[in-house]
Amino acid sequence: MTMIKKVFRQMLLTQVISSMTVMICMVIDSIMIGRFLGVDAMSAYGLATPVLLIFAAFGSMLAAGIQVYCGKTMARGDTEGTNACYSNSIVLAAAVAVAGLALVLIFTGPIITLLGAGKPGPANPVYDLTRDYVRGFIVGAPAFILAQIMVPYMQIAGKRSLLVAAVIAMTVSDVAFDILNVFVFHGGTLGMGLASSLSYYIALLVAGGFFLKKGCMFRFRLKLAKWKRCLELMGYGIPTVVNQISQVLLVFILNKLLLREGSTLAVAAFSVISTIGNLCYCFAAGVGSVALLLASILYSDEDRPALYELVRTMNRWAVVLSLAVTAAVLLAAPLLVSLFLTDNPAARDMAILGTRLFAVSLLPSSLNSCFKNYYHGIRRTRFSEVISALQNFVMIAASALLLSIPFSTTGIWLGYLCGECLTLLALSAVVWKQSGKLSLSAPAYALLPEGFGAREGDYLELSFRDIPGALAASQKVYSFCQLHGESPRDCMMIGLCVEEIGVNVIEHGFAGSGRQHSAELRLLIKDGKRVIRLRDDCVSFDPVHYMDLHRDDDPTAHIGLRMVMKMVRRANYINTLGLNNLTLEL
Repeated sequence: MTMIKKVFRQMLLTQVISSMTVMICMVIDSIMIGRFLGVDAMSAYGLATPVLLIFAAFGSMLAAGIQVYCGKTMARGDTEGTNACYSNSIVLAAAVAVAGLALVLIFTGPIITLLGAGKPGPANPVYDLTRDYVRGFIVGAPAFILAQIMVPYMQIAGKRSLLVAAVIAMTVSDVAFDILNVFVFHGGTLGMGLASSLSYYIALLVAGGFFLKKGCMFRFRLKLAKWKRCLELMGYGIPTVVNQISQVLLVFILNKLLLREGSTLAVAAFSVISTIGNLCYCFAAGVGSVALLLASILYSDEDRPALYELVRTMNRWAVVLSLAVTAAVLLAAPLLVSLFLTDNPAARDMAILGTRLFAVSLLPSSLNSCFKNYYHGIRRTRFSEVISALQNFVMIAASALLLSIPFSTTGIWLGYLCGECLTLLALSAVVWKQSGKLSLSAPAYALLPEGFGAREGDYLELSFRDIPGALAASQKVYSFCQLHGESPRDCMMIGLCVEEIGVNVIEHGFAGSGRQHSAELRLLIKDGKRVIRLRDDCVSFDPVHYMDLHRDDDPTAHIGLRMVMKMVRRANYINTLGLNNLTLEL
């Protein structure tokens, strides 16, 4: 189980950063618009947000679908299935980006009127400002969506540093373009939208080269792009669509409530709160995204103990990060708001209060986000969709509507805290009903079906870091096989197999890297099947392919691997998440 904690920790930082891919440009634009273009421009930016979220919804849907689809194909060593996922996701992303670009450019006026920008005219500058920002942003739609779907593939391939480099390049370029727009070109909100578009294309150029390299594990094959596979891929991502559409509806409803309660000042304050909130959400989204990918792989592997550990680990990180972010936002709310609003004290004070009240909702929000992603990964799709709808629309909108009656705009800000707490309570009620008892344990919240995976007595799990540890593991395997009635010869051969692959990993994978490595072994004996799975975090090495290449070599060469492969009925190797995963059915 140590490997789960280690992989989660290694993936978390880059996943948080990559979760900010969509938000960073929006935050930068919001700051520059609020400080240099005025309150009307800030209101326009807030009214345009649903359009941005719709495109983000499609990109997020594909990213989530990729994680579930690849979790299944990679767990069973299906290279063609993984490439089919890659090919179909690119085709879908390109088609939707081009169609969306055309539709928004053609129907910009009716769209922004529907969003609340009103009708064009000299007395309504917000209309023109909203139209210009939407048109500038939409030019980057293809890069915007493609950048989102690259993230899970790069995480799967272990290219975390390249992900960070792409996000840094995008951030620096967006800041530079925004400064040029404000002080040199004076392009207004149109220039702000175009600056974001250009920065997404730069991020795509930085990261896209990986997918064109010869050694890339993903290959685009147009012949693999089939309508049925596209539907399957989108089906896996539907909970994320529900999540994003709920957010769009929530922004739309809250904007209407704020216009009813106050004025465009309240909408401008809400734009600031939403921007800060979206940045805060990236931490929970990062934890949830890691949980989704690991849950997909571990569920396909039917690894019950690892899934229990995943639930504990994701909740631990969700609590720690959300409390840290909450404390930081509560203290720094005036400073954060001042980045966006400086010349309107009324809007600024409203935004500071709203930001602080929003920050208190981050703990239940983070737990809700983790669970909905985890349940998505273990194929409890409908439950994940219900959590998304409750968390991101139903509970918050209903709470804001009711609380706005006695508390006006303050009640709308309180809607976030009440809505998130009610969602977590509803989620827990379902868990307790299905488990038959009130429990906060990982097995209860894991919601795994009866009969899932192996029983505790059918498997043995061990970890080792050195040769003495590998030899000790071999002895424990021998004893485990004896307890399960294996013949003395089979006990010896299985123990020898474990010793050979364990020592081989340590001698050739661990040595010379200059850092601490570990390996985890799992032996399953059930219904006449003997299956060994070895995971390690050292240099990538595929023994199955290696032996295929050297099958005709001197029979005395690679004798250890030859001995192991002769004992094997089926062998599967895959490198994912920076781990070697070797499964041997004896």
